[in-house]
Amino acid sequence: MMPQTGPRAAEMFDLDGRVAVVTGASSGLGVAVAEALASAGARVALVARRRERLTEVAERIDGMCLARDLSDLDQLSDIASEVDATLGPPEILVNAAGSMFTEERAESEPVDAIRQTLGLNLMAPFVLAQTVFPHMRDRGRGAIVNISSISGRVGIPGIPQASYAASKAGLSGLTAELAVQWARHSIRVNTVAPGFFRSEITAPLYESERAAEYLRRNTPLPMQGSAADIVGAVLWLASDAGAYVTGQTIVVDGGWTAR
Repeated sequence: MMPQTGPRAAEMFDLDGRVAVVTGASSGLGVAVAEALASAGARVALVARRRERLTEVAERIDGMCLARDLSDLDQLSDIASEVDATLGPPEILVNAAGSMFTEERAESEPVDAIRQTLGLNLMAPFVLAQTVFPHMRDRGRGAIVNISSISGRVGIPGIPQASYAASKAGLSGLTAELAVQWARHSIRVNTVAPGFFRSEITAPLYESERAAEYLRRNTPLPMQGSAADIVGAVLWLASDAGAYVTGQTIVVDGGWTAR
């Protein structure tokens, strides 16, 4: 038997005593991420608009609820300080909230919908990163994980989403820049770009047999994606298992973009 020369795998993913903030934590991937971080030992603050659903999740994981409309940037300024006062200084931020506000083709997208999309999907994660920065800097470490999409890397035929794609591509640019600027404080910033998986946004695709067949035909792995398939990458990047990873966009898409 070979001698052990490094930390055990479980220790690398252990988040015991760390405080995490997860946005979009009232449904889908946000819930799955919050549950995964809590199961690894983190104390988790849940942020989303729907207080009742947040409360249900918080009760399951002994978390903290912060009902906020993330599209209203003025509601974000006190999140980090409230978390610090209740749970301790945040060391992990997962920006999982995101949405589409129009299904129009690019030439017809309303300006208001473009602003809404960029505001929620790009500006809110930036502002939240700014609010947690001083707490991470003072702790001497931190991990920010932005949730993007393969739409920020490739065009998807038949699914008009220009402003959504722009916002998600912007997250990768923001990630790289913050990673370089904040590396001296040992704050790591990465993005996870999921492919298609069942969620509130994608539910209509899975309910249409034609669309579902399109997804099956274009996903090399012979399985349907789920939120559970994404959380492993997030946990890796949030924990010491990803201690030397920063500025990256990690694609988790069943092989969609590898074709």
